[in-house]
Amino acid sequence: MSRRMIAVTVGVLFLVQMVTAIFGTSLIQAFVDGDTNREPMTIGVLLMICSGIAVVGIGLLMYQVLKAVNHRLALWYPVMRVIELTVSTTCGIYLLTQLEVVPNHLLWVYIPTGVGGLILTYLLFVSSLVPRPIAVLGFVGYAALLIGVPLDLLGVLDMNEGPGLVLLAPGGLFEFVFMPIWLLAKGFRSEAHDGPGRRLTTLERAPGSAAL
Repeated sequence: MSRRMIAVTVGVLFLVQMVTAIFGTSLIQAFVDGDTNREPMTIGVLLMICSGIAVVGIGLLMYQVLKAVNHRLALWYPVMRVIELTVSTTCGIYLLTQLEVVPNHLLWVYIPTGVGGLILTYLLFVSSLVPRPIAVLGFVGYAALLIGVPLDLLGVLDMNEGPGLVLLAPGGLFEFVFMPIWLLAKGFRSEAHDGPGRRLTTLERAPGSAAL
């Protein structure tokens, strides 16, 4: 795939994973809140799995671009996305078989999401594949997500309401607005960097990016 095609596909997948996650989560939450109809809950689980498949697609495609920046670090991004899909699918299967949600199931999904997101946005920032303000927004969003997980587990806040939702806002704007819109409209910048002042050509790799 060309870099332009990868950018467009990743932009679409960001939108797909966000929309399916929103609707899937809402259907599962309705079941948790007392809706005994299993059909919407099942659809919700399937939508969450679809969201997970989309994020794995994002990870695999972005690796093709990020490996030129730092091969070893870039490899961890699709790994985290696969872990995210595994956790989400496991929680969904548990819900379908036991008719109850895994306690704090979303928080366990947020962990690989946040770690993978920090890797992605760091590499985007140092390479300037997208404008750095977009990368910074994503980095702040994923960092806030990881900060919110222990705070929620400790009972300090609830990530599903009030101040907890504020922590989700930067990441939501990155994944659902700025990153996909930029990729669909502009794609990746033709000249990337591995750090201040050094340009990467398509054949160059950053220090530490040699093949494993």
